[in-house]
Amino acid sequence: MPVTQAWLNRIGTAVPAHDIHRDFVAYARDALGDPHRAALFERMAAQAEITHRWAVIAPGPEPRDRVLDADAFYVRGAFPSTAARMDRFQPAALALALQAAENLQLGDDRGAVTHLIVASCTGFAAPGLDFALMRALGLSESVERTLVGFMGCFAAVNALKLARHMVRSDPAARVLVVTVELSSLHLQERFDDLPAMLGFLLFGDGAAAALVSATPDGLALDRFKAAVIPNSADLITWNIRDSGFVMHLSGQVPNRIRRWLPVNGPALLPDPAPALWAVHAGGRSILDAVQQGLGLATDALDASRAVLRDYGNMSSATLMFVLDRIMRARDARGPGIAMAFGPGLTVETFGFRRP
Repeated sequence: MPVTQAWLNRIGTAVPAHDIHRDFVAYARDALGDPHRAALFERMAAQAEITHRWAVIAPGPEPRDRVLDADAFYVRGAFPSTAARMDRFQPAALALALQAAENLQLGDDRGAVTHLIVASCTGFAAPGLDFALMRALGLSESVERTLVGFMGCFAAVNALKLARHMVRSDPAARVLVVTVELSSLHLQERFDDLPAMLGFLLFGDGAAAALVSATPDGLALDRFKAAVIPNSADLITWNIRDSGFVMHLSGQVPNRIRRWLPVNGPALLPDPAPALWAVHAGGRSILDAVQQGLGLATDALDASRAVLRDYGNMSSATLMFVLDRIMRARDARGPGIAMAFGPGLTVETFGFRRP
């Protein structure tokens, strides 16, 4: 009996209204105090190849020597508690997820949605975002809901993997996959720790909604594979603390990826060799490590670099933005591979192809 092929039919994306990249960088640079560290941070910002990042946090009036945003959410010496951050997460995340779903243009498909998968690692509540989305979108209350929580930047791969399993087990399934991240709610006041300041330099907010079904349109989803880079579990961590969700992102991550990929990467790649690359835009150094580790052409990661430039790292939503850019490129042909990295240090991949 033939196995049903699952398809990523289309993607809708959304970002908040506020482009706050320059404000984040300026606030962090000034807060560092020490001229040497401030200059180093400025060089890091210049080399990050990020032009825009969008956030639910609106920039405040200048000068921003003490207060970052218009609502005084971030005030030097009095950054918000986890409770205050979660109070902002649920309504803001729902609004952004609804924007992405609207841009997906579900139309008649809305009433046909059988499954809802929501991925996020920047906020939690119960009833959660999945329940709120079901109600706000007018989905049937019998829709099967699944939350992919706290898996970090590779969570979109796991969400799509689940959607593929659902379609393969029930060809009539129409799965709505939503990824939404509000990283801007978790900035940390650790101005004595330069690596900890990467949140001010790298992360932004974003959401994506996708429809996965057996309808042969969009990208065929194939060959999901995962691997763990040895002796690397402590390089990326994401923990809930009294002052929000606290990330540790080691500077060793790019070199570990660069050294691991030449030996282990080929086993993750589809056959024939990929012509299209959707790599999670975790940062310029991550993309450089993938390109060098696999010996890719200089333009192979153009879609990922463009998303990094225009949006920064939006955690799990980022890969969906890359896939959307590839799907919209009329000249993008041939087999492809998606790849994302996250806590573990885990490498999640899947193959895709055009009709």
